[in-house]
Amino acid sequence: MKHKGIIYILLSALFFSIMAAAVKSVPNLPLSEKVFFRNFVGLVAIFFTVMRMKIPLKVHNPKLMLLRSLFGLTGVGLYYAALEILPLADAVILNKLSPFFVMIFASLFLKESIGKLQKWALAIGIIGALLVIKPTFNVSILPAIIALLSAVFAGAAYTVIRKLVEYDNPTVIVFYFCLISSIVLIPFMVIEGFAIPSLQEFIGLMSIGISALLAQLFMTNAYKYAPASELSIYTYINIVFSSLWGFLLWSEIPDSISIVGGLLIISAAFVNYTSKPLKKIIK
Repeated sequence: MKHKGIIYILLSALFFSIMAAAVKSVPNLPLSEKVFFRNFVGLVAIFFTVMRMKIPLKVHNPKLMLLRSLFGLTGVGLYYAALEILPLADAVILNKLSPFFVMIFASLFLKESIGKLQKWALAIGIIGALLVIKPTFNVSILPAIIALLSAVFAGAAYTVIRKLVEYDNPTVIVFYFCLISSIVLIPFMVIEGFAIPSLQEFIGLMSIGISALLAQLFMTNAYKYAPASELSIYTYINIVFSSLWGFLLWSEIPDSISIVGGLLIISAAFVNYTSKPLKKIIK
């Protein structure tokens, strides 16, 4: 049955790449509006799931739930901001560093040990990130820093989830993440100004929400057939899908240095995959 898990995780990566392309396809809409649609569509779908399955919505650790939601929302917001200003492949590559930040945060705050191979993976990942970022001493580096920070906050959110699943149902965690994010984003949409989308932009907004939801559903189903530790490496195909969309839709071709950096990050992910995992994580 493991092959079904692999197929589902590949479909998840495909829809995450479509979500990223959809974000980039509506550059004239406010950032908060795009993030809101991403979460609100998921909120509606998960609400009906919770009601149908009669899952109790009681929160057993409110502080961790709030922390997970704020870290996750910040990570998504920064990622969407990076997608607006960076080539699609570069933004996705840097965002894919989040598992390495999970490794760091889990070691610092959850007292989980990092194996020797994982330390090598972290070092290779950092080198790959530097090649994609191409450090300079002027403002041109800011878009890449934003993408890197999106991975930092995503890693922080996943680390909190690692602890939070000891208290609450994963479906409940996702529900409150979408709910809290939607509520927090309302004043930001008021400040930015809600833009009434054109038909094409509305399709783009709905594509963001639907593709993100489908990606999450395929990922959840994938973990029914194989553990996360065995499937995580396949999520990096997202980089390939995103590079394809970037080329087909915006004629973006990553430069040779970014390609080498991306390959190093994928190699680091493989090294981390072959090493002893810290623990399973729900993403």
